[in-house]
Amino acid sequence: MAKKSSYDHLKHYKQRLEASKRWRKDDGYDATWRRMTDMYKGLQYEDFRTEDRLSINIAFATINIIAPNISVNYPKISVNATNPTNAANAVIAEAVVNYWWRYKDIRTEFRRAVKDSLTCGHGWVKVGYRFVEEEQVNDHEALDPIDGNEVTPITVVVEDSPFAERVSPMDVFVDPDATSMHDIKWIAQRIRRPLADVKNDKRYSKVARDQIQTMAVSRYSDDPSKKKIYDKTEGYAEIWEYYDISTKTMSVFSETADQFLIKPMPMPYSFGQPFVMLRNYDVPDHFYPIGDLESIEPLQRELNETRTQMMNHRKKYSRKYLYKESAFDNLGRTALESDEDNVMVPVISDEALSSIVSAFPAVINPSDFYDQTQMIISDIDRVSGVSEIQRGGTTEIRRTATESSLVQDASNARTADKLAMIEQAISECGRRMVALARQFMTGEQVARVIGKDGEPVWIQYDRDYLEGDFDFEVVAGSTQPHNESFRRQMALQMVDAMAPFAGAGIIDMPKLAAYVLQQGFGVKNPDEFIAQPQAPMGAPAGQPPVPAGPEQMPPQGGAGLPLNGDPAQLAALLQGQQPQ
Repeated sequence: MAKKSSYDHLKHYKQRLEASKRWRKDDGYDATWRRMTDMYKGLQYEDFRTEDRLSINIAFATINIIAPNISVNYPKISVNATNPTNAANAVIAEAVVNYWWRYKDIRTEFRRAVKDSLTCGHGWVKVGYRFVEEEQVNDHEALDPIDGNEVTPITVVVEDSPFAERVSPMDVFVDPDATSMHDIKWIAQRIRRPLADVKNDKRYSKVARDQIQTMAVSRYSDDPSKKKIYDKTEGYAEIWEYYDISTKTMSVFSETADQFLIKPMPMPYSFGQPFVMLRNYDVPDHFYPIGDLESIEPLQRELNETRTQMMNHRKKYSRKYLYKESAFDNLGRTALESDEDNVMVPVISDEALSSIVSAFPAVINPSDFYDQTQMIISDIDRVSGVSEIQRGGTTEIRRTATESSLVQDASNARTADKLAMIEQAISECGRRMVALARQFMTGEQVARVIGKDGEPVWIQYDRDYLEGDFDFEVVAGSTQPHNESFRRQMALQMVDAMAPFAGAGIIDMPKLAAYVLQQGFGVKNPDEFIAQPQAPMGAPAGQPPVPAGPEQMPPQGGAGLPLNGDPAQLAALLQGQQPQ
């Protein structure tokens, strides 16, 4: 079989993309994701009317109750070596990856992907490596150059670290025949860049750059999944990063050019394609999961219609009276129609008042019609798994403590399932970030961690310190909100539970007290509050006495120099320390 040309490969890739677009359009995925996003924003009516309509945005409340419960805090990523010889490197890798997650602002990008998974059913996180250099000239050389000598710029590394960023679900396309990330044959990302930037990018082929055209897509395009271009004066081009998993190659091209911007080349990353998928509720034999809003969409619309009907009925409600016209003159009718209090109404007829004025029978809707709101919200809570208490309400049913605990456990079961998905995705992102640093990092870098007593410690490392095979796990519950009162209560309960063992001498009371102060009450330096044991009276001569107080703390605020040495020495210093 003849080898395919570059043109044939590009044509085949474009055909795959068109097939994926048709699949998403025919199955309604793009329309569903846009509809769920609009529902979250409160745009829950598809047509425009002049009449008043209410929108009770339970969808917004549902998403913003679930999201903080699973991804509000910085995760604590635990790294364990698969080989005992790499145990010291695992400690360094754990400190570094937690430092990256906090100071590279990865949590912000990850939380956006989490909201995508709750709203649309899935989210994407792209993990890569960014290396940026700049040429700088010293000020004194630029201002006072020596005659006959040229000013030599200095190359400065601005950024040399891995990154993780959120990618819109609308911009990632996959193999239509896939059912999960394990059996996809290819994956591609659509990137919208200004046309001028693409034409000036020297990484791309010049011939292909000259062929790129502006993708001037209007709001009512045949392919509504494409983004609307707001700036008409400067066009945008759509660039595709295409990862062929079956051949382990990566390429870059544009649909408007008949040549590759970057020809197929081996995937640059050791782990393959760079995308991590956050999956919400899996559907058997379907690649795309469903989100939390898709199942409550009919109930959300019913709630809006019910409340709109109630509002319209209240506006139409008015009391009317029947009266005998000959029984009142003009003055009497004016007084009868007046809105003032204590108005005298003259009657010129001698008939009984009951036959002169009577209330017009009003048609009132049954009271059951106005009880539908609570029923609909109850159905939404049952479908979404969010309880009324989590929404900030109080239940009218009185339950015992055991019943309340069972109800809360049932409500937390679904949150725990989402939390497991979040922790698995964080672990995968951490694994890829360490692999990228091990592959691309140049020179030495410094990371700051916080010691047991709250003092900052700087560690100096390079790519050799991250060598080895590691298992990445997220400490259970580290991304959830911290309940300070519950944590203190648990610490005090531990003290009560350990009291019987204290007298037996099998519990180290200073360490227990330090744990309670640090974990229960957040004291960073608990050793300052604990009295050290005194030296025994009969200590042998020449033996140094036991110090009576805590040792001198290292300089605060990062004043100390970075620690360097072999990984084993740094690991010994980092035991029990966490990133700040």
